[in-house]
Amino acid sequence: MTVRIIHVGLGGWGGNWARTAIPEVSEVEVVGLVDPVPATLEAVREDLDLPGAAAFSSLTEALAGVEADAVVITAPAVTHVPLALEALDAGKHVLVEKPFANTTDEAVTAVRRAEELGLVLQVSQNYRWYPAPRVVQDLLASGTVGELSAITVDFRQWDNDQPAETYPHYRFPHAMINDMAIHHFDLLRMITGQEAVRVFAKASYPAHSKYQDEAVASMIIELDGGTVVSYRGSWLSRAPRTAWAGEWSIQGEDGEVWFTSRSGAPNAVEGDRVTVRSTQDDDAVPVELPVLEHTDRQGGLQAFARSVEGGPAPATSGRDNLRSLALMEAATRSAASGLPEDVVVPS
Repeated sequence: MTVRIIHVGLGGWGGNWARTAIPEVSEVEVVGLVDPVPATLEAVREDLDLPGAAAFSSLTEALAGVEADAVVITAPAVTHVPLALEALDAGKHVLVEKPFANTTDEAVTAVRRAEELGLVLQVSQNYRWYPAPRVVQDLLASGTVGELSAITVDFRQWDNDQPAETYPHYRFPHAMINDMAIHHFDLLRMITGQEAVRVFAKASYPAHSKYQDEAVASMIIELDGGTVVSYRGSWLSRAPRTAWAGEWSIQGEDGEVWFTSRSGAPNAVEGDRVTVRSTQDDDAVPVELPVLEHTDRQGGLQAFARSVEGGPAPATSGRDNLRSLALMEAATRSAASGLPEDVVVPS
């Protein structure tokens, strides 16, 4: 069966979802489009060749106007939970873009509601849907490097050339931690199978930055297995740029696993690489990567559709994502307080 979806939020990244991600997944069919900006709504409707009756200015109108099984939410983050609650209360499954919410207290209301109603609530943590982190997850689970001793993560991009008054990314709340590091926090949990318990974050605000909040941050993250993670992220880096998933060195008693992922190349997995070395003096040995049917958002959307149809619960369920969100929230608190902060996950 095909899962019928209403897609809410078509501007910017949402429009990219509509035009490039959703059409690639045969398990879903768009039956409704929602955006409050008429020109944006009409442009996407025309590009998807949908009838005028499929276009709505609000989710409320769409829920009343079309028969659907699920709602995909790619609207601004501040609207994620209110829209998710409306969709859930209408009996619809929900896939929501990251960050799920700006606070765990807000997010948990939607998680509890989905569980009460027996509906799928999934967060689009699209970086999980690449071959490199999946292979690394298997390598660590099989003990390839033995007991972990340290993990370092570096993310470097330069994104400071656009006009400050018209570029929305500069106004994204906590663009380094909430918009970017949330991906790396979620990958960290995925590949190690460990949860963060404490974080110490320091953000900097260079005078040349156009961002309203931090664009550069360094963090020390303590995992429940005792591993300490060193994280550095920057939207203002003039050093060689990394792939979007960053560059990872995972060190253990028996060697190192190194990986990078999601380069942004036209071939989605072209930049995915994993290497293993036993000692500092050994050459790094490349690891063969699998071919996935779908990567990135398409992989998560396919998993969502299969969950809706009675398949396995999504790995990035709303309940699971509370732990990634809690680490993000604790990092933001630490950057403001100047103190280590515990990662608190609501039940």
